[in-house]
Amino acid sequence: MIRSSRIHRAAITLAASALVLTACGSDSDGGSDAAGDGGDSGTSELCGKNLAYLGALTGDAGALGQNMVGGIELALKEYNAKNADCQVDLKTFDSQGSPEKAPALATQIINDDTIFGLIGPGFSGESLATGKTFFEAGLPSISPSATNVTITQQGWTTWHRVIGNDDAQGSADAKYLTETVGASKVFVIDDGQDYSKGLAGTVREALGDAMAGTDQISVGQTDMSATVTKVQAAGADAVFYGGYYTEAGLLAKALRQGGFKGTFMSGDGAEDPSFVKVAGAAAAEGAVLSAPAGPPPADFGATGLYATQSYDAANIFLAALEDGASTAEEVNDFIGSYSGDGVSGPITFDENGDITESKIYAYLVKDGKLDVQNPEVIE
Repeated sequence: MIRSSRIHRAAITLAASALVLTACGSDSDGGSDAAGDGGDSGTSELCGKNLAYLGALTGDAGALGQNMVGGIELALKEYNAKNADCQVDLKTFDSQGSPEKAPALATQIINDDTIFGLIGPGFSGESLATGKTFFEAGLPSISPSATNVTITQQGWTTWHRVIGNDDAQGSADAKYLTETVGASKVFVIDDGQDYSKGLAGTVREALGDAMAGTDQISVGQTDMSATVTKVQAAGADAVFYGGYYTEAGLLAKALRQGGFKGTFMSGDGAEDPSFVKVAGAAAAEGAVLSAPAGPPPADFGATGLYATQSYDAANIFLAALEDGASTAEEVNDFIGSYSGDGVSGPITFDENGDITESKIYAYLVKDGKLDVQNPEVIE
């Protein structure tokens, strides 16, 4: 399972496309048949086989997963249009982002010999719950969105991500609150999940003396009054929340109803227009939602957070096929030594599978809408 030192330097630019996104025959509950039978005539023995996506497609985080699948399907549409003799399709596995549901789906994936690579898992908890399974099976994976720092500390040399981790995002978030916003008392809250605790923990450490207090809520919690009371008692002028958009929206709404006038900020788990829908336009106004992902180009054929990362991840797998990789080990070697420019930015992996360069963006809610086109880069 150790990465080979064989170097593939794929000078391939994963350019954006104006092609209209269409489905590639995937479903959301276990997969689809391979798109073609051109495996014998392509450059790789993996032609005619499938990539897999594991992550949420339904449930509270389903919108984020749909964004990812949109990016993957766009990459496959472009590739298949140019490679009639080497068709690749997608099988999707809907975990709803749950660490409890993901392991059974991981077993399905590794037992499916038509799958040669995984894009995902989409979320940190399910990544930690399944990483060992994929590693022991030798299945290479690239996550477009799982950011928990500890994932790449497990020694799973088949696991990679094309997005900055929580250390990068959390440090930038703390800097934004103290330097850009000018907050002096920041109250930090999370929902207890792996992603949320990791991001919120980095923010707490980076805040230093500006950290005014902490609290934890639960996924599915609707009564935020006890937390609002703690924020008020701390005299906080800013709140940072680590978690996803449903609870983030409910928390922002409860804080405004409780008289909180300061800045509300959350991370990429909440960076979705649904945050505004849950909070309501008035309560969401002025909120700052960070993400280690910039907006897609104007003519990009897929929409939403993580669409460009998943597009780039799919194209790295496809580049491995064009390079002649014909086994999972060869695909993994190619990924580990890959260097190229993606739609989401430059992509190179370190020895642990982390991307070596990542920018963090601050998206603002203005005039009752999340401005997804004009984020600020947090320097």
